[in-house]
Amino acid sequence: MSVMSQATPPPAPGRLVINKTGLAHTLDAGLGARLRIGLIELATDQTSEHEFRRLFQLPGVDFYVSRIWNDATITPETLAEMARDIESCARLILPDLRLDVMGFTCTSGAMVIGEDKVFGLMRAVRPALPCTSPITAAMAGITALGLKRIALLTPYVQSINDMMRSYIEARGVAVPVMGSFNNSNDDEVARISLESTRAAAIDLGKSQHVDGIFVSCTSIRTIDIIREVEEAIGKPMIASNPAQAWHLLRLGNLRDKLSQWGRLFSI
Repeated sequence: MSVMSQATPPPAPGRLVINKTGLAHTLDAGLGARLRIGLIELATDQTSEHEFRRLFQLPGVDFYVSRIWNDATITPETLAEMARDIESCARLILPDLRLDVMGFTCTSGAMVIGEDKVFGLMRAVRPALPCTSPITAAMAGITALGLKRIALLTPYVQSINDMMRSYIEARGVAVPVMGSFNNSNDDEVARISLESTRAAAIDLGKSQHVDGIFVSCTSIRTIDIIREVEEAIGKPMIASNPAQAWHLLRLGNLRDKLSQWGRLFSI
């Protein structure tokens, strides 16, 4: 006589069969064990966060973003307006948790507002935290590479171009060659093709009057053309997003060599 085994019937809908609480667990260092980076990015920026995801693909490195309101029309006046929100945006990044470095991700905005004022507003929330911006990082990179004369490529209108040239030259670096896409719409600047930026950077950077080129603006896509431009002109190319990434890593005492992002990452 065979005995039929009886399967356990499924639990009735809504019936809790197992409920284990207070499970044993341990804590590790979490994400960003080597370096935690805070970034204040423009509300309109479509590019920098995408590029930072690739630039910061390092073990134990992570970044955390707060967005700041800005007008898509980029003028000295609209850039200056961002100063009112920098402190509150910094306050939103991992409040009461460890943060190692912070960046304000707008090249022309940091220039117009003033680097010291930008950093002072961020440090009102994070006292003594190492801070940078794309223009700060670019100048640090220019110094590290020993460049004395640079070509400047931007998307900006002439008033911002003139301010930036004066800003750089006041810090001891000549800007004898310039070029601009002359587009004040940040929504469109993010869509300037790689081919357009590559061609303009090579055209300006190959001039005998310069020993490197700076491509300014975090909305311009650059990381996929840096090596190609450098090989074509035989000189370093610095650009806003990779320069800021490099400087944030160095401020955080990380010396990883990432030559795929250009000569700057080799020092």
